[in-house]
Amino acid sequence: MTPPRLASAFILLSALACPAHAVTGSRSAPSGAVAHSLVTVIGPNGVVCTGTVIAPTVVLTAAHCVSSSNSLRVVDYSSKPPRLITPRKALTHPRYSAQAMAAHRATADLALVQLPAPMPGKSPVALGAPRLPVEPGAMFTIAGIGSSTPSGNDVGTARAASLTVTGKPGTLQVRLTDPQTQNKRPGMGGCTGDSGAPMFEDQNGRSIVAGVVSWSTGPNFTNGCGGITGVTPLTLYRDWVVQTARSWGAPL
Repeated sequence: MTPPRLASAFILLSALACPAHAVTGSRSAPSGAVAHSLVTVIGPNGVVCTGTVIAPTVVLTAAHCVSSSNSLRVVDYSSKPPRLITPRKALTHPRYSAQAMAAHRATADLALVQLPAPMPGKSPVALGAPRLPVEPGAMFTIAGIGSSTPSGNDVGTARAASLTVTGKPGTLQVRLTDPQTQNKRPGMGGCTGDSGAPMFEDQNGRSIVAGVVSWSTGPNFTNGCGGITGVTPLTLYRDWVVQTARSWGAPL
């Protein structure tokens, strides 16, 4: 089995002015509320990930995207040309292990980024956790700004995909796949640049953030996208997210 790839991307800063499509295989844009919560996070060496605004000045993303807060930036597309925002701080979950991530084991792949001020045109979405138990066949939606192809050449614009739970879901990891292709041929799923993207669950008619995208594979566990999307659910980690955000003065 080919190891899963981190769903992050490497792009040149000059490409930020030309955003394109995300979530490989998808032809659907997310709702306005979801789209207005998504941001582009640029980590060390130009690594690009997705983040979600969960409070006016707090962004939720993946821990492997935030290895160094000194070089971290968030893109503000409301200005022309796009502006790079330097966060006040960034924290990875204390139980995150880069070694476990490198060995393709489940870990607390979550991080929070504090912005110096609310971003123009962005609004928070509700934070939650998946309803338990998570069963195979359950449906979730991911939304990200990653590439529409494994090459990672068209990062920037939000797309969404409704995926189904496969395998043996637990409180440490949930695996999603396109219900139409079932990991047997290329389908929808997280792709390059979608690390940190939110996994949404519909609860009482409202979309809540229930997890964060960590990695992806191609069909039949090959290298690439459109097979399996690995998600870190918020089941065990929501309290840390809330407490950290509140310690920063965020109304969460």
